[in-house]
Amino acid sequence: MTTLTVRGHRPRPDTADRHRVLLAPITITPSKPLTPSHLKGLLWTDVMYRATRPLADVTYRYSHTTYHPTEQTLGFWEFLDRTRGDTDYTGFTEDRIGELYVTFRAAERAPAQALRPYAEAVERGWVHPVSTRILQLWSGHYRALRLHDPGLLQHQPPGLGLEAALERLTALGMCLDHRDVGGPVYLDLTRFGLPLRRLVTFDGRPNYLACALRELVPLAPDFDEVVLLYDSELDPDYQQLERVLTALGPSVRRVAVGRVPIEGQIRSARHGGWQDLHAGALLDAARAQYDEDAVRLGMRLYFIAVLGPGRQQSFRSDLLLQCVKRAARLLSAAGPAPDRDLLEDRLARHRKDHVYVDPYRLTSHLLGKRRTAPAADLLRTVFL
Repeated sequence: MTTLTVRGHRPRPDTADRHRVLLAPITITPSKPLTPSHLKGLLWTDVMYRATRPLADVTYRYSHTTYHPTEQTLGFWEFLDRTRGDTDYTGFTEDRIGELYVTFRAAERAPAQALRPYAEAVERGWVHPVSTRILQLWSGHYRALRLHDPGLLQHQPPGLGLEAALERLTALGMCLDHRDVGGPVYLDLTRFGLPLRRLVTFDGRPNYLACALRELVPLAPDFDEVVLLYDSELDPDYQQLERVLTALGPSVRRVAVGRVPIEGQIRSARHGGWQDLHAGALLDAARAQYDEDAVRLGMRLYFIAVLGPGRQQSFRSDLLLQCVKRAARLLSAAGPAPDRDLLEDRLARHRKDHVYVDPYRLTSHLLGKRRTAPAADLLRTVFL
């Protein structure tokens, strides 16, 4: 493994010493509109990816295929087929699909045997039309915000099947499998002081953590640093994931990003409440007053620098528009592009003992008091 020396002298990007970074953010279930909390995570990840690329070889792994087998997704698909039959979803809006998802979450859960045909179809690359429709709509938001698209509509299966992943964990001494006596499968990290964590139910249903292990266990050994970006409410699971991946060799970094409260309350998308606050509505409101670049930069300034990594501040549309207005001023005052070395130095100063560039430090710098205008190349490389 390459030694992770970040402070001080940095090797030139065209040398063999260039660090390898795997960026693995949590995925969003394709069943609803993109809420402010979702936008915050997506923009945070995008700035980290684009700011780190000039300094390291970065792989952005974000596969919906990997996480379709969870009950949350398969159950939604089964519910729609059972209650709505052969519905054509091609003209459905995000709001309409989200309303169906809220109805599903309030309904009784389907038995495991009803989900098995869906799980088998997912392994062959099938996606329910309702999620295909949502992913198509999200792709439009990605283009509007100029987010890197890691393959929203692509079939990207994980490197290991469920059984192979469990076998790998067993070889590491980290699996407790009770299926032969009718029980569940657990991730066993008790020797590290962590509690048992169920991965697969007694009737064969994997959870999100099991899917993450299928994807990341085969990938992690090929990287110097693995960066996990996730909802701070899932910190216990990501502590477990960090421990497993660390055993495979890389340095593992956990970056928790807090949800965005609405009127002082953290609301799950399963309960609705996103009307006029989802990505499409927010983009329409901002683009009615400002040009595309100002909207892209302003969104990043607000959701990263203003809201910060925590969850203390409620969403405010007036502050969002103020950030877009500030972005327009920054863009009009942008100075000449620096040379390559200067750009890399400007990015590298927003790291600590890790390879990745901290989005909060970098974006907050743009909002701070400054004597010189931001470099156009920095804005274009990272924010636009």
